[in-house]
Amino acid sequence: MFFDKDLLIYNETGKKLYEKVKDLPIIDYHCHLDQKMIEADSTFSDIGELWLAGDHYKWRAMRLNGVDEYYITGGASYREKFIKYAEIVPNLIGNALYYWTHIELKQIFGIDKPLNGDTAAEIYDAANEKLKGMTVRSMLRDFGVSFIATTDDPVDDLLHHGVYDGINVTPTFRPDKLFMFEESYLEKLGEVSGVKIDTLDDLLTALSARLDYFVSKGCRMADHGMDTFPADYAREGEARELFAKRLTLTVEEREALKGYLLIWLSKEYAKRGITVQLHIAVTRNVNPDAFALCGADSGFDVISEAPSVHNVLNFFSRISDSERPSTVLYTLNDSNLASMACISGAYRNVRMGAAWWFNDTVEGIRRNLKIISEYSSLGNNLGMLTDSRSFSSYGRFDFFRRILCNYVGDLVEKGEYDAGSAEALVENICYNNAKRMVE
Repeated sequence: MFFDKDLLIYNETGKKLYEKVKDLPIIDYHCHLDQKMIEADSTFSDIGELWLAGDHYKWRAMRLNGVDEYYITGGASYREKFIKYAEIVPNLIGNALYYWTHIELKQIFGIDKPLNGDTAAEIYDAANEKLKGMTVRSMLRDFGVSFIATTDDPVDDLLHHGVYDGINVTPTFRPDKLFMFEESYLEKLGEVSGVKIDTLDDLLTALSARLDYFVSKGCRMADHGMDTFPADYAREGEARELFAKRLTLTVEEREALKGYLLIWLSKEYAKRGITVQLHIAVTRNVNPDAFALCGADSGFDVISEAPSVHNVLNFFSRISDSERPSTVLYTLNDSNLASMACISGAYRNVRMGAAWWFNDTVEGIRRNLKIISEYSSLGNNLGMLTDSRSFSSYGRFDFFRRILCNYVGDLVEKGEYDAGSAEALVENICYNNAKRMVE
C-alpha cells in the first residue's frame, strides 16, 4: 500500500518504538521560519503558496526537471506553480522531497494519493478546501510543535518573538554578516547596541550587548554557517590592529580576524548558556546569473570540499573544555563524517548534529545514525530539526523518527542491542535531549 502506516519501518520492534515516539512534541532548534507570520497567525491563499512561496528544495527539483523559472520564482500563479511541481514529482523517486511531499499531504490534508500530473488538479482542490480552516499556528499545533528557534542577525529587533498558543518562538544569534566587516553593517550594529564602533573593543562591547538582548528574548542557540574553519587565528593585539585596517584586509588577514572573533564569541556563548551550531562545508550562490535573478537562498548552494580535520582541531583546541559552549557540529560534506564524529569525543561539550541539508535523505540519515553510533555516541544525539522556511515541513520529524526507529529496531532484532534500553533511547533522541538543551 502506498505510503502506509509502516513506511520506512521494516521490523516489528521498530514499529513498536515508532508508536512510542510518533506523537512526542517537536522541538525545532534550528529553522528559518518567519516569526512575524507566527505572531500574526497568518493564513495561506492555497497549497501553492504554502509549498512554493519560499521552498528552495522544491525550486531546485523543478529546475532539475527543466521547469521554466516563470513557474518557480516567476510571475505564474500559485496554482500553475503547484501543477508544474506535481508534474515533476514522479521523477523524484528516492529523493527526500518525494517522501516529504506525500508525508505532508497525508499529515496535513489527509490525502493519501500519489501526487503527479494526473492527480494535481484534484489534490490542489482538496488541499485548498482543508486549508481554508488552517492558520500558521493551528498547523504548528497539529504537528505538536512546542519550541521554535528562528535564525536572526545580531542587528534584528526581535520584536515578534514570544510564546504563541503555547509555542515558544525564540531567536538564534547568527552573526555571519559580521565577518564581512562592512562599514554599513557595523554602523547598524552600533546603532542597535548604542555603541559607536571604531575599535575592536567597541565591537566586542556591541556584540556583548546584543547577546544579552538576545538572551532576554529567550535565545538559547547561536549558529554559524561557513565553508570551513579559519586556517589562522589572530591574537588579541593583532586582532585590534586588523580591525583598525578592516577596509584593506587581505584574505588571510580577514580569516585571522574572523578566527579571533569566533573564539571570543564561543566563550561568550558559554558564559550565557547558549548552544552554538557550526555548519560547515557549503559554498553558496555558485550560479552568478541565477543569483542575480533570484537572490540568496534560492537553491544555488552546493556541497563544498570536505572540511580540513586539521582546521577543525585547530579551532576546538583553542578553547579550553571549561570555556567551550555546548557545540553541535554539522558538515554538509560527510565524506569524512567519521573523523568529525571522532572529534566530538576528543573535546568536552561537542556532539555531531543531524544529517544536514543535502544529506537529509533516507540513506543520508541512515549513514549519519550509523557513523555517529560507531564513532561517537548516538544516545546524546539531538535528533531532527527542519532547517526550513516552510511551515509544512514538520513532516520531516516523522520522516526522521521512522528511520531512527527502524535503525534501532533492526539492531534489537539482530540481538545486537538491549530491547529494554531501546524505548528510552529513541525517546531521548526524538525529544528529551533537545528539551534539556533548550530549557
